[in-house]
Amino acid sequence: MTNQTMTTRAKVERSMGRRRRAESRFRTYGMLSIAFGLLCLVVLFGNILSKGTSAFAQTVLHTEVHLDKDYLGLTRQSSEKELMNGNYEGLIKQQLRDEMNVTKRSQRRDLYSMVSVGAHWQLQGLVLDNPDLIGDTIKVDLIMDDEVDQWFKHDYPQGIQGRLSDVQYQWAMQWVEAGRLETRFNTSFFTNGDSREPELAGVHGAIKGTLLTLLVTFLLSFPIGVAAAIYLEEFAPKNRITEIVEININNLAAVPSITFGLLGLAIFINIFGVARSTPLVGGLVLTLMTLPTIIISGRAAIKAVPPSIREAAFGLGASKMQVVFHHVLPLALPGMLTGTIIGMAQALGETAPLLMIGMIAFVVDVPGFITDPATVLPVQIFLWSDSPEAAFTERTSGAIIVLLGFLIAMNTVAVMLRRRLERRW
Repeated sequence: MTNQTMTTRAKVERSMGRRRRAESRFRTYGMLSIAFGLLCLVVLFGNILSKGTSAFAQTVLHTEVHLDKDYLGLTRQSSEKELMNGNYEGLIKQQLRDEMNVTKRSQRRDLYSMVSVGAHWQLQGLVLDNPDLIGDTIKVDLIMDDEVDQWFKHDYPQGIQGRLSDVQYQWAMQWVEAGRLETRFNTSFFTNGDSREPELAGVHGAIKGTLLTLLVTFLLSFPIGVAAAIYLEEFAPKNRITEIVEININNLAAVPSITFGLLGLAIFINIFGVARSTPLVGGLVLTLMTLPTIIISGRAAIKAVPPSIREAAFGLGASKMQVVFHHVLPLALPGMLTGTIIGMAQALGETAPLLMIGMIAFVVDVPGFITDPATVLPVQIFLWSDSPEAAFTERTSGAIIVLLGFLIAMNTVAVMLRRRLERRW
């Protein structure tokens, strides 16, 4: 009997040993999986940050420009229209030509190309703000062309010439030795719309288009989604029709996003004639995409409300409508808001459905209303990533950083609302 007991105990101990080793291996595999995922995130974000942070810096040339009133054909009493039409570009070219003592046509062309085509708009803006500057010599930081910008930020520290010609390299080195080339914070990246010139391209138009599109999405999807969730969970009869509706809502949450773009193209644009590439049609398409998420999260939030709340309200004589809107809905609202924000954060990163409705158009002007032509951040990133210039690659990563900031902010707001408004029983 003792030997049999010892044998049984040995078998149990061996079995427990195998279980412990299996559990240890499972924990190890889990930790390795988490570590691998974190490593991938670090590599991904590190790559984006290493390429994108330089997009927030811009190379400028410190110089002095004499606002010759005879050359410009302007006076301090000129009208705003006359001030806007002044030959500021020619004035900058003359200043550079005289400063560098350039006479050959080919060298002049190389010299002029080192300064951004938008530099004359800087002078125009200064004169429009203060016409009394006409006739004076002013200090101004001229925006440099993207080739000079890339050379100064990336190639110059490594001691290489980059894409600059020999004579351009000599001029650039003269400016560097004189302390006239400098990088500063690229405010135009956040104040300008899109542009064919990388040094002038910004995300202001895309950010405003994104906000207008999300505004339309929220104003449509939140009330419709909440109303649908309340009806399905509290008022709809449990029959075959409602079961089919619930199954379809769950299936719609897994439908590829480009399908909603095709649906928006077929219905909103081709049938109802809504203009392409506007925040209005973009918001309508994203509303279709986010509604299943909001309805599902809204129903889950309603189910999480304890039955005792309903029973107590009914016991006090409240009607069904009063129970739902006075007691259940306020308690379920935090979960509904969280689901809405998460759904909109998902919509913020969508590109495929917006491409189908024409929001891939090159839009320079910043939209002022939901019916104005606009683009959004994901589409702006897509457009810049397809451009061959190295400076656009830099700005693509910079725009991705801005988009990630939006996503982090929206998810943070969702978590804060959840913690601040939810009640625990």
